[in-house]
Amino acid sequence: MNDKFSFLLRRFELPIEKALKNIIKDLSPFEKVIFGALIGFLVITTLMLLNSVNRFLVSDVPAYGGTLTEGVVGFPRFINPILATTDADRDLTALLYSGLLRATPDRGFVHDLAESYTIADDGLTYSFVIKEDAVFHDGVSVTTDDIVFTILRAKDPVLKSPKRANWDGVGVEKISDHEVVFTLLRPYAPFLENVTIGILPSHIWKEVEPEQFPFSDRNTEPIGSGPYKIKKIERNGSGVPEHYKLEAFDKYTLGKPYINTLTFNFYTGEDELLLSYKKGQIDALNSVASKSLKEINPKRVEQVPLPRIFAIFFNQNQAPIFSNYEVRRALDVVIDKEGIVDEVLGGYATIINGPIPPELLPRSSDHTSEEYNEKERVAEAKDILESGGWKFDEENLLWTHKSKGDLSFSLSTSNVNELKDISKLIVTSWEKLGVKVDLQIFDVSDLNQNVIRPRKYSSLLFGEIVGRELDLFAFWHSSQRNDPGLNIALYANITADALLEKGRTATDKRTQIDSYKDFEKEVKTDSPAIFLYSPDFIYVIPKQIKGLSLGSVTTPAERFLNVHEWYIETDRVWNFFSN
Repeated sequence: MNDKFSFLLRRFELPIEKALKNIIKDLSPFEKVIFGALIGFLVITTLMLLNSVNRFLVSDVPAYGGTLTEGVVGFPRFINPILATTDADRDLTALLYSGLLRATPDRGFVHDLAESYTIADDGLTYSFVIKEDAVFHDGVSVTTDDIVFTILRAKDPVLKSPKRANWDGVGVEKISDHEVVFTLLRPYAPFLENVTIGILPSHIWKEVEPEQFPFSDRNTEPIGSGPYKIKKIERNGSGVPEHYKLEAFDKYTLGKPYINTLTFNFYTGEDELLLSYKKGQIDALNSVASKSLKEINPKRVEQVPLPRIFAIFFNQNQAPIFSNYEVRRALDVVIDKEGIVDEVLGGYATIINGPIPPELLPRSSDHTSEEYNEKERVAEAKDILESGGWKFDEENLLWTHKSKGDLSFSLSTSNVNELKDISKLIVTSWEKLGVKVDLQIFDVSDLNQNVIRPRKYSSLLFGEIVGRELDLFAFWHSSQRNDPGLNIALYANITADALLEKGRTATDKRTQIDSYKDFEKEVKTDSPAIFLYSPDFIYVIPKQIKGLSLGSVTTPAERFLNVHEWYIETDRVWNFFSN
């Protein structure tokens, strides 16, 4: 080899290395052990220091991957944003479809299919521009034709869409392929909530006549533009879908979801659902009775208040006895609301004394922590009745009034375990006061069709889904006393009507809130119902799911509001890269 490269073969030694070898050579055996221990300690502490620095400079960030399997009671039939009626329908619709805007857990909105929007100063015109890269799961671009088609179908009386009331009186006009305008007859503060409706692909649905919409296979094999798309469907022997596997849609407008696969198993009832969870066949479930949680003992339970109220609504047309304020007030006072929440609902509810859920109007409930025992409640209720001229007939064991008759009536409710248990507690409280009550239990469909719609009940234990926005018009305005209105207390008050009208048309949030506060005071004064509680939404979910934010949940499907941000897998990266 050439001499000029011979230096590459030399062995180089640092002077310090040579000196260190000499020092070690001169050490005694004991000193060598001590020296080795010190060197080992130095190496360990150095590694620990480096690890601490690494942890400080490195963060976990969401990564793509993972699966989640959920169980749901009921089977999907209308996976369609304008026809969905059941929880099974709404769950899949929320994942497979997207709207112009998407509601967020904090009661706000983010742009979904919409690039931008403007609201006219008079609150009557809403203009939306659609994102040019928005596409359906089959790759076809989303245009204003799809927006107009969806809204017109939602408004079509032939379809009888649950969303129809939201669009009555609203005009929709295509300006261009990517701009659409909605025109209202009068200002409506919660209108932005309407445009979260999932958009149908007109190129798939336009050939289906309105009369055939409910019978189309597209309802169970849908194509939307939402965060997930269908990967696989399994049906039972009757052709009913009982298993859906969804995969993340990589062209979703808000970004591809982190969790790769969501699987849904559907069951005929809660018992079957709970058994599947105990067997480990599903990871998550929701909306089960609070008592069921003790049976399955989940490791993680998320809960948030639902914007719903449960109350006993009085029908003075069927039972004139309820036209007497002292009767309504005494029946309210004697009920053990704390017992209902603790004993039946397992604490998963909030006591209320007004028509607005606490989360929508935080000061809507004037309930205090002061508790009365049964004897005190009964004594107060008796005083109220006696001050109104009622006397207790010891022979017939009922309250009577010279001009108002006997205090007896019926209480109707649905054949749901929790409501049955609650109604029995209520009847027991009333009977201890000396009130005769006939408890009537109906199947859910029978109650809705043959009792509530024709208003054939004396008193009714029932729940109302108020929704994400403060709009109580349908529940309490006097114009809504008859079906299809939802004023099941048949409440009529001119002042309350004016406040409701003012609240739903106000464009200023402060004015809206003040209107509803005054409305609630009016209702409390009149006592057209006994307000009991607002339930919690219960969600059993694995610990490894991160990024979940329930926030405001109106229906179980709204647990998926930020599903595209949920994640299971993580990567560790240097902070300056993640930033």
